[in-house]
Amino acid sequence: MSDPDFNLLIALDVLLAEASVAGAARRLHLSTSAMSRTLSRLREVTGDPLLVRAGRTMVLTPWALENRERTRSAVQDVRALLQPSSETLNVAGLERLFTLRANDGFVVAFGPALIAAVAQAAPNVCLRFAPKPERSSRYLREGLVDLEIGVQSNMGPEIRVQRLFQDRFVGVVRNDHPLASLPVIRAEDYVAWGHVAAAPDGTLHGFVDEALSELGLVRKIASVVPGFPTALSVALASDLVALVPALYLINQQMADKLHIFELPFITRAITVSQMWHPRMEKDPGHRWLRQKVLEVCHTRFTEQQVP
Repeated sequence: MSDPDFNLLIALDVLLAEASVAGAARRLHLSTSAMSRTLSRLREVTGDPLLVRAGRTMVLTPWALENRERTRSAVQDVRALLQPSSETLNVAGLERLFTLRANDGFVVAFGPALIAAVAQAAPNVCLRFAPKPERSSRYLREGLVDLEIGVQSNMGPEIRVQRLFQDRFVGVVRNDHPLASLPVIRAEDYVAWGHVAAAPDGTLHGFVDEALSELGLVRKIASVVPGFPTALSVALASDLVALVPALYLINQQMADKLHIFELPFITRAITVSQMWHPRMEKDPGHRWLRQKVLEVCHTRFTEQQVP
């Protein structure tokens, strides 16, 4: 009896996670036609259609739904089995792709230093930064990412969390903005101008508006943009006021063209953490990466002059 093609297990895992031939093809860096051929092989091996058409979309069969978690677990077990033990981990020879899900603020502030540190210690390791349009533990639970970096929020009791650093929000306007000439910016001055808000989910109001509401004040939001880079660009080219994390300005080339000021009201601090699924807790390569992220964040936080 010949052994099955175990590469099909990885393809099956991705296919069941994506529930889409096109989505699985993107994940595996294959063409759609190649993924369709793989699906045909999987159907032959499992004896199940796996994906069937339902109107204009494809849905998983009952067998596929029933075995999705079992497949995911099998792939994780195989990968863990084939990883070297912590006693024999050769970092210099480590060949691995790590996916980190983080917002653009973290990537701008810490990405270059982290990439350089990893490349120096493990030249065959690649760091892939995935976008973070929303907060969800699904990416960790389904093994789509190795690390989630950001503010912990309803990630589930099983998710491991390690604090990286604490940050704060600051106000930003262009250097020749009228607010920049004020010796002290009061809350009344802050709301006298229009604002550009950075919100990936398009939310109009947040903690700043709650803090202003307690003072009996309301700010006018003139624009909502997907992220902090766009908010800074808008503030630089207009009279609008932007709000960004202070550490985000570490590597911003436009920082010298901006006037940065403390918010004239009390807001909560931002605790940024790295999060991972417990199945990766003892994985030696993953543990090494977590330590490297922690070291880089602490070093950057200590060395850099935060605005």
